[in-house]
Amino acid sequence: MTRFPPGLLQCMAAAVLFGASTPLAAPLAREMNAPTLAGLLYLGAALAVAPQNLRRLPPSSALRANGSRLAVAVVLGGAVGPVLLAAGLARTSAASASLLLNLELVFTVLLAGWFFREHIGPRVAAATVLVTSAGLLLSSWNTSPDIRLGAVLVIGACLCWALDNCATANVDRLAPSFITFIKGVIAGSANLAIGLSTGAGPTASDAILAVGIGMIGYGLSITLWVTGARSLGAARGQVVFSAAPFIGVLLAWTLLAEPVTAPQIVAMVLLLAGITLVVRSDHDHAHAHEPLEHIHEHAHDDHHADHEHAAGTPDRHSHPHRHEPLRHDHAHVPDLHHRHGH
Repeated sequence: MTRFPPGLLQCMAAAVLFGASTPLAAPLAREMNAPTLAGLLYLGAALAVAPQNLRRLPPSSALRANGSRLAVAVVLGGAVGPVLLAAGLARTSAASASLLLNLELVFTVLLAGWFFREHIGPRVAAATVLVTSAGLLLSSWNTSPDIRLGAVLVIGACLCWALDNCATANVDRLAPSFITFIKGVIAGSANLAIGLSTGAGPTASDAILAVGIGMIGYGLSITLWVTGARSLGAARGQVVFSAAPFIGVLLAWTLLAEPVTAPQIVAMVLLLAGITLVVRSDHDHAHAHEPLEHIHEHAHDDHHADHEHAAGTPDRHSHPHRHEPLRHDHAHVPDLHHRHGH
């Protein structure tokens, strides 16, 4: 029986929801300016996760400890990135924009390996090459000036989100839904204010649709990705999440009646090969764990067998807990508990 790595299913679900958001938002990008659309999308994200976060706010110590990483997520991932994507969607087709989002994978893997010291093994490196090849194959054949400008904007959004991905995957004292909530409230409000002050407001129906897309494609999707990446690792989580652009292409074909091309079919094969490699990217060696205290969603597996709960506690739950020093040997990926060198 196949056993999926922890976090894989969450990252896959996030890919489906986020992938659908691009073709759904594309028509709106031509009806309102980029900051307005970006603001409504991320306010929708905040609305989706508001109930669970307003009931229980994190301690101020957790905010102080993760302030710089949270700032990266808010400014780049919540404010700048969405505006660049919205501007790109206004200048290119939904399929083209979706395909260019594959470049987020490249930036995330490079940043995770070079700056955040996340272990990048040969399978993940090969998967990165495959997925990058798929994106380049599909974006290089169209040389329209509008596509070029849209591509630059979407690539800029990918870089912003790559920094966001690495920062939030390494935040271990704030719940994923709270990170989404803060990004949505602060960045969404700021972008909406800028958009409304520089152009006409959207119609009520367009505004409601944008908020709805944000709730599903950004709110729920981002929460699922952050949760999954904490177990799977930022680089591996992003490789799986790279399915999102191709889901967007499928919807562009069906919902927006955009043409199907041979390069798109070939690229999908490359994508599936890349995801297969990342699913099999764990490695096995003896390693030591230093004392650690943090908060994240977990079950009582080998790394969480040293604390107890009252009867009736859900199998998966989140609370502050401490790990004592430990040395052992097992298959693992660079998650919150495995940041050691190689």
